[in-house]
Order: sequence, then structure tokens, then C-alpha cells
Amino acid sequence: MTTEVWYTSYGSNTHVDRLAYYIVGGTPPDGARSYPGCRDRRLPTASVPVELAGILYFATESAVWTGGRAFYDPYADGRVLARAHRITTEQFCDIAAQEMYRDPGPDTDLDLTGALRDGRAVLGDGRYETLVRPGTLDGLPLLTFTAPWRLHDVPWNTPSAGYLRHLAAGLLAAGAWDADTVAGYLASCPGAAGHWTERRVHDLIAG
Repeated sequence: MTTEVWYTSYGSNTHVDRLAYYIVGGTPPDGARSYPGCRDRRLPTASVPVELAGILYFATESAVWTGGRAFYDPYADGRVLARAHRITTEQFCDIAAQEMYRDPGPDTDLDLTGALRDGRAVLGDGRYETLVRPGTLDGLPLLTFTAPWRLHDVPWNTPSAGYLRHLAAGLLAAGAWDADTVAGYLASCPGAAGHWTERRVHDLIAG
């Protein structure tokens, strides 16, 4: 079993400052939720931009941001802008636990075997209990989590302005894409498309 993975975030944890709360614990500036943090509180040794095959879409209702949450359908035709953070497998399990509103620790460690072997493993019916390995980088697996359903299996839900602004900031900080690219990408994602135009997302970024 690998001891390190690239935790590949396509949602709020594209932003390294946000990810730090999942690792070291504490309450982010929005104050909506406090995170216990990981057992291992070391920050990622690297964070790099990556592009994944698939589609990012917004669905369900976020208790933190309001509006739709980001989910990843690896089988849909498209591309996903993301950010991969090099962390330990233990930290990955602890971050996943916190995304599921569980306490991190040995009792919530995940079995990564199926995802690493087959590329996808459904560990439960929760919204972030399906593991996906979309590829490898520098000999280590890219690993993320999403919902067990597909893009067209659930109603889409429009993301909030604060959430889109946060996603845009995380992607821009990765250094691989400019504001026009990020704004066009987010405005095209199902759930945002038809509600958020590229210009409006660009205004969020500028603001």
C-alpha cells in the first residue's frame, strides 16, 4: 500500500489556505464550521495544477456555503481543473472523514485497495464516499472522492457567489490558468451554467 497520495481537489480544497483547516484544524474565516484536523498536521509537501477527464457539476445543498456543492463525474465527457496536494494516505483518510462530518482517526480509515487497483471504489452511499483514482503523478496515485451517483442522476443546484469565488481563487493560485479560463470553466459546469455567465464569474474574481 502506498504511504503517500496526491489528494486531488476539484472543490473548495483547491485553495491551500482552506485545506490547511482540514489538516491543522480550526475555524475558517466564514465561521460556518470548525474542523478537528488530521492526526498528522504537516501541510502538503507540494501542490500542483492538474486536469482530469470528466465533468465537475454542482448538486445537493452545502451547509457551509449554501447553494450547490461540487462533485466529479469521471465518466462524463469533458475536463476538470483541479489541484493535487501531496499528502500521506492517513491524512487523505482524515480529510475524507471530515468531509463526511465524521471524526478523523483510525476508526474512519478508508480501504484504498479497490480504488488504487480498479480506479474507482464505492465505499458507502454518502456524498463523498466514492473514491476515484484518475491517474498517477510522479509515481504516486492521484486520488479523490465524490458521490456514488452520476452527473444526470441528481438535480443540479446553483452554487453561491462565495463558493464560486473561492473555487476560482484556488484554481488561479495554482498558476496554470488565467482568469478568463477559470471564469469560462466554472460558468460552463452543470448547475452553474445558465445561472452564472462567464462575465459574472469574472466579476467575482475581479472583486
